[in-house]
Amino acid sequence: MPHSLHRATLALHSPLGTPLAGDTVFGQMCWTLREAASETELARRLEGYAEGHPWLVVSDGFPSGFLPRPSLPQHLVTPNHDPTQRKADKRRRWLHADGTGDALAAQLARAVDDAQAYGQAPRHETQAHNTLNRLTGTTGEGAFAPYAVAHSRYAAGQRIDLYLALDDERLPAAEAARLLAALGSAGFGRDASIGLGKFSVEGIEAASFAEPTRAGAYWTLGPCAPQGQGFVGSKSYWRVFTRFGRHGNALALSGSPFKTPLLLAATGALLVPAGEFERRAFVGQGLGGNGRLSKTQPATVHQGYAPVATIDLENAK
Repeated sequence: MPHSLHRATLALHSPLGTPLAGDTVFGQMCWTLREAASETELARRLEGYAEGHPWLVVSDGFPSGFLPRPSLPQHLVTPNHDPTQRKADKRRRWLHADGTGDALAAQLARAVDDAQAYGQAPRHETQAHNTLNRLTGTTGEGAFAPYAVAHSRYAAGQRIDLYLALDDERLPAAEAARLLAALGSAGFGRDASIGLGKFSVEGIEAASFAEPTRAGAYWTLGPCAPQGQGFVGSKSYWRVFTRFGRHGNALALSGSPFKTPLLLAATGALLVPAGEFERRAFVGQGLGGNGRLSKTQPATVHQGYAPVATIDLENAK
């Protein structure tokens, strides 16, 4: 079944303790479905997930109307040997979502920084926390020492775009919106129980990206696992990172909350297929299942897929 691309617009109502990364949002939407329906229903949706048939693929959260600057070597952008200007260029990390059909050089020329993309740049802050020793009624040393936790604070009602590739037979857009709304009401990510990660869903609608005349590369909108998927490494560009995942919900409190570490390509990868280029809603692969990712919960999977836009790398200079 072909997947359709949708854009959900969120309004943030509290700081985020965990970044809105696509694979993390996917995991929490799975837990939300499990709580709303049943574990059996979640298992039904996940049938074929690791065989290239996902029911849902989620992007990172981006400032509304923008996409992340792709991972590019310096020789593919306008050379600039002024170190000060290079730093300024790196801060301009958002491209206009309605300009994906333009030449890459034109898109980069219109790139904006956080202040322009968000309207008000997010503030990355730390907040002090205490753990009380119930025997003494005070803090202390070791496990009872005060500690600081980082979070990101956004403007009230900050609009965020999430792109969703949906298998419409298994997950209609309206149900995806309900799952996101339930997740936002409970709170996303770390410290949701003390008010972080709250958001509402302002709407969800069909989306598409303008395609360059000579599109030849996929531009990923979330972390993904492109290994063994038929991409030409010598022509593709990506940043590697390791995802040290852990279980959520009740399993977060188990004796073994951590998952097997995964090597992923970071958001903004540019992947060139070895064969004929074709329009796709997502790339990558589903990871896990059969105990490959977790011994605590053998059925655990991880989103190694990512929604994509397209780009013309041949005429990038």
